[in-house]
Amino acid sequence: MPRKKSESAAPRETAEMLRHWHESVPNDRLAHLVKDATRSMVRALQMRLTEHAVSFGHWTFLRILWERDGLTQRELSDQAGVMAPTTFAAVTAMEKLGLVERQQRPENKKNTHVYLTPKGRALKAKLVPLAEEVNDISVAGLSERDIKTARKVLLAIIENLAEDEADSTNPGRRVPSTRELGRIIAERGETLEESE
Repeated sequence: MPRKKSESAAPRETAEMLRHWHESVPNDRLAHLVKDATRSMVRALQMRLTEHAVSFGHWTFLRILWERDGLTQRELSDQAGVMAPTTFAAVTAMEKLGLVERQQRPENKKNTHVYLTPKGRALKAKLVPLAEEVNDISVAGLSERDIKTARKVLLAIIENLAEDEADSTNPGRRVPSTRELGRIIAERGETLEESE
């Protein structure tokens, strides 16, 4: 059953964001709207994951491993869309929580594979319904046609931007690693200070 929409029931941050979109910038760039929608969905899911002592970051990796257990840390990074140090830190934390274990295969000692423990595997039955609940809440009041259109539009946006990235011939237009980005920002900061 769809929830009754009430601005007063929304957290203050959400109410302010909605006011901003409806009143201040109703025609602002789509990227900002997608970011705010994503942030709202992540917050809604994190509220539910917290009840099971799971962070949203760990959820991301668990979802991948539930579909394909035993990936290498590099494969896990690629599928999650994060840098290797982020994956290493998350897997280390998840290992301490007893959700995953790292193993090397006898035929290839170079790669470290990540496997779910029974505890990590059992979380799927508890957590997936929470994500489904958030999805259901997020589309309350929308018709099936509207939902299909939204999916079509969002997939087209993703494809268009992926194609733009693949077609880029400018070597300066790429996504730097976190470490490289930190260095670039630090260098620009030093340059700005010197010019003042």
